[in-house]
Amino acid sequence: MTMEKLQFSLPAVFTIGADNEMEALKDYARLLAENSDDKSNVQKIVKGIIEGETRVIVSSMSMEEVFKERQLQDTPGSEYFSILSKKAHEGALNQAKIDVAEARMKGEIGEAEKKGKMKQEISKIDADTAVLETKRKAEKAKADSELMNRQTELDASVQISKITTKRQTEMKDAELQKQVESKRAETELERLRASEVTKSKVARESAQENADAAYYTEQKAADARLYKHKMDADAASDAALYKQKREAEGILEMSKAYGALIDVLGGPQAFLQFRMMENGTYEKLAKANGDAIRGLSPKISSWNTGECRS
Repeated sequence: MTMEKLQFSLPAVFTIGADNEMEALKDYARLLAENSDDKSNVQKIVKGIIEGETRVIVSSMSMEEVFKERQLQDTPGSEYFSILSKKAHEGALNQAKIDVAEARMKGEIGEAEKKGKMKQEISKIDADTAVLETKRKAEKAKADSELMNRQTELDASVQISKITTKRQTEMKDAELQKQVESKRAETELERLRASEVTKSKVARESAQENADAAYYTEQKAADARLYKHKMDADAASDAALYKQKREAEGILEMSKAYGALIDVLGGPQAFLQFRMMENGTYEKLAKANGDAIRGLSPKISSWNTGECRS
C-alpha cells in the first residue's frame, strides 16, 4: 500500500545471502544447520523479512515514485495508470504551449527593452556630453581662479620671504651682539672671581701659617715646661729617695748599736730601763705624779699597837 493508501502488486526478484562478515556468516551457517531437515522454515523467515521491509519502504512512497521511469500497466478492473499516462501527456502538451508563449513574450519584451535601452543610452550620452561640457567650463574657471590665487600666493610668499630674511638677519646680528656682551660679562665676572679667590686664598694661607707658627711656639713651650717639670720631679724624687735611704741606713746602724747594748746590759729589760733613764722618763713620771697630787690634803693613817691616831 502506497502513501495514497493504494494497493498494487509489485513484481520483484530478490537474491538472498549472508552478509560478508564473520559473525553474519556464522549466524547464517547456524540457521541452515538447525533447519537442514525442513527448508520451508528458512523460506518463511526470509519471506517474512522481505515482505515486512518492502511494505515499510513502499508505505513512505507515492505511486508515481514507485513506478517512476517504468512502463505502467493497469491490472484488470483498474484505469489508474492509463489516466496517469493521459495526465502526463496533457501536462506535457500544456507545458509546451506555456513554454512557447513565454518564449514569444520574452522575445517581445526583450525587443522593447532593447529599443528603450537604446533611447536611454542616447539620452544619457547627450546628458553626459552636456554635463561634461559644463564640467569642463567649470574646471577651466576653477583652474584660472586657482592660477590667479597661486600667483598671488607666490608674490606674497616672495615678499614674506624677503621680510623674513631681513628680520632673521637682524635677529642674528642682535643675537651675536648679545652673545658677545654675555661673553664679555662672563669674562669680567670670572676675572673678578679669580681676583677674590686669590685674595681669599692668600689671606687663608697667611692665617694658616700664623696659626701654625703660634701652635709650633706654644707646643715647644709646653714641651719645655713638661721637660722642666719632669726634671724637677726626678730631682725631688732622687733627693727624697736618698734621704730615706740615709735614714734607713741610720736606723739600721742604730739597731745594730742597740743590739750590742742589749747584749752588754744583759737583756731587753735592762736596755728598756737604760733608755728610760737616758730619756729622763723616771723624772717625768715623778713630776707628773707630783703635779697630780699637788693641792690635795691626804690623810695618812698609821697603826701602832692597835691604836690609831690621826
